[in-house]
Amino acid sequence: MKFNKVGQVSLVSAIALILASSFTACNPVTIDYVFVAGNKESPGQIQTFLADRVSGALSTINSTVSSGGVTPVSEAVSTDYKNLYVANQGDSTLVQFTIASSGALTSTNTTTLSSEGNTPVAITMNAAGTLLYVVSKYQPGCTLSTTVSGASTCSGGALSVFPVSSSGALGTAVTNGSLSYWPVDINPTAVNALANGDSVYVSTYNSTTGLGYLYGFSATTAGALSTISGSPFDAGVKPVSIASTPTSRFVYAVDFSQNELIAYSVLDGGVLHPLINGPFKTGNQPSAITIDPRGIYIYVSNELDNTVSAYDISLPTGTPSAAVNTTGSTTNSTGTEPVAILVDPAYGRFVYTANFLDNSVSGFELNASTGTLTAAQSTPYPTVGQPAALVAIPHGNHSVEVDQP
Repeated sequence: MKFNKVGQVSLVSAIALILASSFTACNPVTIDYVFVAGNKESPGQIQTFLADRVSGALSTINSTVSSGGVTPVSEAVSTDYKNLYVANQGDSTLVQFTIASSGALTSTNTTTLSSEGNTPVAITMNAAGTLLYVVSKYQPGCTLSTTVSGASTCSGGALSVFPVSSSGALGTAVTNGSLSYWPVDINPTAVNALANGDSVYVSTYNSTTGLGYLYGFSATTAGALSTISGSPFDAGVKPVSIASTPTSRFVYAVDFSQNELIAYSVLDGGVLHPLINGPFKTGNQPSAITIDPRGIYIYVSNELDNTVSAYDISLPTGTPSAAVNTTGSTTNSTGTEPVAILVDPAYGRFVYTANFLDNSVSGFELNASTGTLTAAQSTPYPTVGQPAALVAIPHGNHSVEVDQP
């Protein structure tokens, strides 16, 4: 059989396409590095994964490294993606790691909390990459030995602010008069900084009164804080995680006790105003929340159900509505006890959860048109013991993908 020139060109193009597809399948292209902190061992461990561009599948690189302390519970990355910060709850340390172009981690500096508080529970970086916010369960001088029947005899928790140098090193904490921290109520659980840099919020709960709050602070570029008018803001019974949209217009918190997603509009001065049609239903015991880089989808991990709930955000109002898969389901199965969640920062196409009791990470592919999730290839992925936190950085230059309906 003979082919004309058009047929020959088509045949060559088809063969080239097949070969290119085969090459891609055998040689995954990494779009993100994902760092998972596990606290089963002492010291804790940090494990690095590669995220594949096509499938979202994770694969490990290098060997695990020590977290530099005991019981790592929270992680943050610098905005230039050159540094990783880990909060170790067991010995009240903050450890800085430099991130190589290969994703390899090298421990660089360790800061031990003292006058800034102790027993850190959460950390986050401001959008400018110049400040690290640290929430500690106890104020200075208060330890586990000063609690009675599980109720702290201390006055509450602490929010401290550390300046970050151009090298990523942490400076001396910003002072609040004679203090090196800003007081918050007992049982702080999470911290979130608005993308515009104007405000910072800390979630707390009081098991005696059965009330939860978001403490709000206005922030200067130097890190000085002042209480926002009306703070603290009501936040159900036990808020445990906070997220905000890239536009800084809306803030969301999940209530672990009431299985609810609480939504707020951000008014002038950082004042939070609850959406009148909320709160919104989640799965059982929602443990963590994240918002995709586009600012249009919310994802909540549900600890008791072993699921992820997906929501679409109404951009004019901030109202979340459940994203429904073609199967009719509004949830997606994870490993056992998901306690942390993120959306990949490179393409915004994949969602990952850290599953504490399952010693794994679950992966999902995100439909950029609908927000719905489907299981990623080969999920779940085995991790170090008791993964409690995860963060990710993009590998190379990418643009967040937006599918057209």
